[in-house]
Amino acid sequence: MVGAETRRFIGHLDVPLSPLGIAQLEALSRRLRGVAFDAIYCSDLLRTRRWAEILAAPHDLVPIRDAALREFAMGQWDGLTAEQIRALDARAFDAWMADVGRFQFPGGESLPDLVARAVPAFETLVARHAGRTVAVVAHGGSNRAIICHALGLGPERLLALGQDYAALSVLEGGGGRWMLRRLNHCEPLQATHCDGHVQGEAQAGEQPVGPNAP
Repeated sequence: MVGAETRRFIGHLDVPLSPLGIAQLEALSRRLRGVAFDAIYCSDLLRTRRWAEILAAPHDLVPIRDAALREFAMGQWDGLTAEQIRALDARAFDAWMADVGRFQFPGGESLPDLVARAVPAFETLVARHAGRTVAVVAHGGSNRAIICHALGLGPERLLALGQDYAALSVLEGGGGRWMLRRLNHCEPLQATHCDGHVQGEAQAGEQPVGPNAP
């Protein structure tokens, strides 16, 4: 997504996909062309809406938007680099680094706030499409929260789960019993590398899953 190349904190800031992000997502979409999706969900932010449209096109599906799948609301930090945040409030930045699971973004959300909206949204779509394959095009924070919940991991494990931009993770199961089949797969491009420095957000999966969109 636009802004990812400068490693900015991007939450509810509604930025578009970058040309590189679109290329990465098109490559991943080709990989998933043969998956029989029952539905494709996304947050209501521009970057996930566009990614969901790319993914949905070969399947003749219309993505379903759900604002509950948004990234963290990062408040005063939204759009800033780490260096800018340190200059603004070094103590708050250190607190975030030390305990992301309980940190409250200044003027924004905490992890419990995000979990309180993203996890029920995930559980609702799981129940709605029981036994089917669903793609969830979301964000690094909401994807991590959903995967942690599905696997019974505590909030302190949030950042242990890689979630690069344009990456695929796959959860299989339902009814409270989940298996993580794939984590943070980046479909390679000929002239680029798949890492957090060059990508945006997007995930999809076999059985209700979540993507991360650039």
